[in-house]
Amino acid sequence: MTRGGEGGFAEFLRSRREQLTPEEVGLPSHGRRRTPGLRRQELAMLAGLSVEYLERLEQGRDTNPSVAVLAALAEALRLSEDEKVHLAWLALKRHAATLLPVPGPVGEAPRASVRALLDQIDPTPACLLGPIYNLVAWNRAWEAMNRPVGALDQDRPNFIRYHFLHPMARQIFTDSEWASVADDIVGWLRSVQPDRGGEEEFRELVEELAAVPEFARRWETHPVALRRPETRLLLHPVTGAMRFTIEVLVVEGTDNWIQLSVPHDESTRSAMRHLCDVHALLRSSETADTTDARRADLGDGHQGGDPGSV
Repeated sequence: MTRGGEGGFAEFLRSRREQLTPEEVGLPSHGRRRTPGLRRQELAMLAGLSVEYLERLEQGRDTNPSVAVLAALAEALRLSEDEKVHLAWLALKRHAATLLPVPGPVGEAPRASVRALLDQIDPTPACLLGPIYNLVAWNRAWEAMNRPVGALDQDRPNFIRYHFLHPMARQIFTDSEWASVADDIVGWLRSVQPDRGGEEEFRELVEELAAVPEFARRWETHPVALRRPETRLLLHPVTGAMRFTIEVLVVEGTDNWIQLSVPHDESTRSAMRHLCDVHALLRSSETADTTDARRADLGDGHQGGDPGSV
């Protein structure tokens, strides 16, 4: 399994050729093949390129394909819209990296105005996510919804790590929903690999998850998925089924984004109100217990210091 690394143009090009079958592009298969997918000669024919030139591209020896070549490859490989964007970005990054912005650190602290925005969005659950799905900040409603399912159990909360390693992640989604979320988040992680693959936090995350078959299998296919609005079903242990529309707001000047879970129907809105009420009661009880404990500590200290007092 490839861990970390650049995840660059040549690797992506090879991975897409190897995943495309002759039947998918209208070519005869001619029996068993020693390697999966299209032969290099077949892709070259479909894209109108020479085999030698395609070989140089796949080996990273040619670093400046034209827009026409990129378009021909995208068409021949039957790339999705997300994959086309990724291919173009990889080509630009390899040829004109000095013109592109330098990514900020993974653990970049949010601006005070962004934290204020999260609070103002409440009671809609919202969190601030970093470039590798690390949780940076969240509002009260998001905590009310996600603390009971263990999303904040880690010292450094990360949604990808939670999804693949925490047992509750399997319980709050149906099997098909869990698989769909897994596809999306691994695709996103692959899409940021060219920028983040050399960073310690990225490498640690991929290496930790490499032992999980569901992650490793997806990672090897080199998926690509950009952030898009979607509807998700959550099987919450407190309120039962809840349906949300996931919306994304990019925070300019950073690599972070705000992810909102907008209730999809009235039953979900009612369930969220209940979770927020329960969360507020728990917080109030915790505050009262802490206050009582401090008073007890102060009382013990006073009695110990002045044995003559009544």
